[in-house]
Amino acid sequence: MSGDTGLSVVMLAVMLILPLSALAARRLPIGQTLRMALIWLAIFAAGLILATLWTRNRDYVDGFLADAGMRSVVVTGRTVEIPRGEGGHFWADVRINGVARRMLIDTGATGTAISRATAMAAGIAVDETFGVMVDTANGTVLDHRATIDRFELGPITARRVPVLVGNAQNDDLLGIDFLSSLKSWKAEGNRLILEPHASPSHLT
Repeated sequence: MSGDTGLSVVMLAVMLILPLSALAARRLPIGQTLRMALIWLAIFAAGLILATLWTRNRDYVDGFLADAGMRSVVVTGRTVEIPRGEGGHFWADVRINGVARRMLIDTGATGTAISRATAMAAGIAVDETFGVMVDTANGTVLDHRATIDRFELGPITARRVPVLVGNAQNDDLLGIDFLSSLKSWKAEGNRLILEPHASPSHLT
């Protein structure tokens, strides 16, 4: 049992004591008390199952995008400086499998995500087998995994970049997983400076 799951069990147990204590205090017939107790137990059991599934799914997404997936990415090229654009955001003109796109660099996003339209235009095969629940500013959405064969941001080139593809995704987002694969990145004033590795030797 993980720490998060253990904490959920304790919290649910404490919360369950309250309605059961209230039932006992009302001195209802034993049959009615047992039925209501069973209903409460079913509600809290369902809550525990949902909390456990959510935690496991979140850990899986973080592991896929921020750790295991990006280890195989080969990023080379030269330093790129991106000026701050409209709305105070940084936007990058990129090529995804040769298809030109404009991506929002979102340092608050765990993973890189593209729209269905971009995936189709770039000829990217989407794994429809299992969906991945992802938290967004507009709520929880169901995305699917895919891989960009060749990703170009100016002189920076990356291969085998894992991404999430969403039906509700309108903008293409470059997340912290890609930035972490670089040698370094930093914001200085109104510029975002991306420095790739000189060679892929760091990935061996």
